[in-house]
Amino acid sequence: MEQKHGILLLNKPKGMSSAFAIGRLKKLGQKKIGHAGTLDPMATGLLIVLLGEATKISGYLLENGEKTYSGTLELGKTTDTWDTEGTIVSQKDYSFVTEETLENAVKDWLGTSIQEVPPYSAAKHNGQALYKLARAGKEVPVKTKEIHISHAEIQWVDLPSMRFRVTCSSGSYIRSLAHSLGMRLGCGAMLTELTREYSHPFSLQDAVTLEELQENPEILNNRLISLEKGLPNWRVIELAERDVKAVKNGNPIQTAESNFTENEKVFLSFQGDILAIAEAKILENKNSWQILRGLVTL
Repeated sequence: MEQKHGILLLNKPKGMSSAFAIGRLKKLGQKKIGHAGTLDPMATGLLIVLLGEATKISGYLLENGEKTYSGTLELGKTTDTWDTEGTIVSQKDYSFVTEETLENAVKDWLGTSIQEVPPYSAAKHNGQALYKLARAGKEVPVKTKEIHISHAEIQWVDLPSMRFRVTCSSGSYIRSLAHSLGMRLGCGAMLTELTREYSHPFSLQDAVTLEELQENPEILNNRLISLEKGLPNWRVIELAERDVKAVKNGNPIQTAESNFTENEKVFLSFQGDILAIAEAKILENKNSWQILRGLVTL
């Protein structure tokens, strides 16, 4: 199959890394391919796959976009990876925990907080992934990051297990939420299941499975989403024909756009074809579109 350009929503199965899933799609002829937002092997759900020129918008897709996850955790056990993939390092009594206690603990997730990054993660220290340091038995530095949780709810409780749903800022670690809850309760906890249901602006219900694609690769044509739909808050600016050559050469162009807002990012288009990603800049005292990335999707 020829190289495609666009966004594909994939329902990743459990037990498969995001990189392995991408490798399966490469076998369909999609050599230029990437994804936005890694899912751990134990996790299932929405993986945003970027084909061809769509790989150029990866960083922008992850900016300020919320994600929704549902999952389960188990109280009383702590592992080195903070989920069931790791080795149990402690087991404690959880019999004192009540549903009310859990309700209050989950409410503590809400808002902005500083989250500890799991020691077994792809986060880097001096250019090396933390999980590589951990697997080599080396000391793993404690790293933290700021996250925001806008919604958190318990779906059911069957002690020692609990199912929950959260909506969080991009880059949040759900394993860390489970681990921190266990630490606060004093009994420990580990993540046992995880599904990504939503990653702005896309939903899992619109995703396709690998099995469906492998059985009928041609459905890829009907499942592709245009680049501009991946960034629905960005405006699409239609160019005059005289500006097309300059944009294709990566040169800034002046604009008389009435809604010009400095630093705004937009798509530049000509006759319905997206040609570039640009940013509003004042260059030599003139409102201009400065080209960030050229796009060739024809």
